[in-house]
Amino acid sequence: MAGHSKWANIKHRKGRQDAKRGKLFGKLIRAIEMSAREGGGDPEANATLATAVQKAKDASVPKDNIERAIARGIGEVEGVSYEEVWYEGYAPGGVALYVQCLTDNRNRTASDVRSQFTRNNGSLGEPGSVGYLFEQKGYVLVTGDEETVIEAALEGGAEDVRASGDQWEVITSPGDLAVVRSSIESAGLDIDQAEVTQLPSTVVPVDASTAPQVLRLVDALDDLDDVQEVYANFDIPDEVLADVG
Repeated sequence: MAGHSKWANIKHRKGRQDAKRGKLFGKLIRAIEMSAREGGGDPEANATLATAVQKAKDASVPKDNIERAIARGIGEVEGVSYEEVWYEGYAPGGVALYVQCLTDNRNRTASDVRSQFTRNNGSLGEPGSVGYLFEQKGYVLVTGDEETVIEAALEGGAEDVRASGDQWEVITSPGDLAVVRSSIESAGLDIDQAEVTQLPSTVVPVDASTAPQVLRLVDALDDLDDVQEVYANFDIPDEVLADVG
């Protein structure tokens, strides 16, 4: 199995979401609408929708909200039409940022994203400037003993299992995420996180003086309503994260 991954480091301060639950719910609902519109309203026939619905359930989004989002997505209920847009750029220290947005107004979103890069000492790049540094993968963060985790992950068809402190990161192809998750749950293991994400192929070490600047830009982008996710390839030591977080 591969060695220690930096992803637990990269997906920092998940607890911040609790303080922004209303905004988080809005982003999850938007993702469900988009997925339903593009691939249909049946999660069993639409893997992207199934992942979006599960992610919403994991965040305790009410069932009625999820069902209404699907209905809006397939046109049964009138709603706003969203499109996916990606922005690419750099944070201080040469950290690559890959920003996923769902928007009903490209001009507004572009202006907001550009403004945050400028205000926080980043630089917005051209399409293709950093996207090649990331790869879409299924990701499951698991707590349990090594043998059980590896066996369950491999039985489900996982590509890799990586140690991450006292937890395990299970990497899958995007389409296999649901099957791998089911296999892990069937083994009685605790899942802390499961999603389709963008994993960086390389990471950039960031020291204590640069880390606050990087995290400030990441958080500013993440706070924008149209931004769904901010992916970054920084490697900040745990002790530095603890100091600034």
